[in-house]
Amino acid sequence: MAIWRDVTGAGAEPSSAPTAVTVGTFDGVHRGHQTLLDRSRELAASGGLRVVAVTFDPHPVAVFAPDRAPALLTGIERRVELLREAGADDVRVLAFDREMAGWTPEEFARRVLVDDLRAAHVVVGENFTYGRKASGDVATLSAFGAEHGFAVEGLELFGGDEEFSSTLVRRLVAAGEVAAAADVLGRAPESTGVVVRGDRRGRELGFPTANIPVPAGVATPADGVYAARVAVLDGSHAGERWPAAVSVGDNPTFDGAERRVEAHVLDRSDLDLYDTSIRVEFVARLRGMTAFDSIDALVDQMRADVERTRTLLA
Repeated sequence: MAIWRDVTGAGAEPSSAPTAVTVGTFDGVHRGHQTLLDRSRELAASGGLRVVAVTFDPHPVAVFAPDRAPALLTGIERRVELLREAGADDVRVLAFDREMAGWTPEEFARRVLVDDLRAAHVVVGENFTYGRKASGDVATLSAFGAEHGFAVEGLELFGGDEEFSSTLVRRLVAAGEVAAAADVLGRAPESTGVVVRGDRRGRELGFPTANIPVPAGVATPADGVYAARVAVLDGSHAGERWPAAVSVGDNPTFDGAERRVEAHVLDRSDLDLYDTSIRVEFVARLRGMTAFDSIDALVDQMRADVERTRTLLA
């Protein structure tokens, strides 16, 4: 699989054969995005083509209005991984900046789709826009493609009554509606990070946790307690995956100030995951975050959370 990470003309290897291309930001690689990849694979199979997913990093909004940039569902490395799992043979990561934002629709299509990728088919969402001030759309791209030898399809990305979109997933995640977000994503929403040393209160209470920070600009479920699974990405437990009761928040019972994701792996008190990369996959919301009047009341609730998690994930 080829992963090109620079702007056309800045050293990337152009495609040596015609391709089937899909273009988008692809944050989250949700079921709508997967529809684009599925159709691209169908078209590629009929002509013996490779499928190329073209995406952008950073998010275009972050270039023009950093204060309005959306919280990301997936970093670029995870996005590439998911695009590959969804059917992309190659991924073209365009380093989006103000210069690229100034390209006309014709310049973008010529440089990326024609000169770089030799596109034979291009598949996008029906609301796709591109080029300077988003002045190009599916009709613009289709007209250009007719002149330059590639066909264009703009697909509806609806599931039920609402369009599949990264914006919808962000809204659901921010509300803690992780099961509904999973319906749109086609998998559980997730948080990824390196396990850091916490206050060790969980261990003292009989519920040791693996803690990862909540970085700015990353979509994280609303404060509360969740049934989840923890996937270990490196270290001695790499590839293992365990059920966990997970708290998101700042420990209001102890007047915490730092927002964290704290995962208690069920039935494992022997784990040392410090400095290990983990991915927390949120399955269901159990309750909101509460400040308890006593340690005993907190421990009783934690026991109940663990048992409910065990039942949900059985």
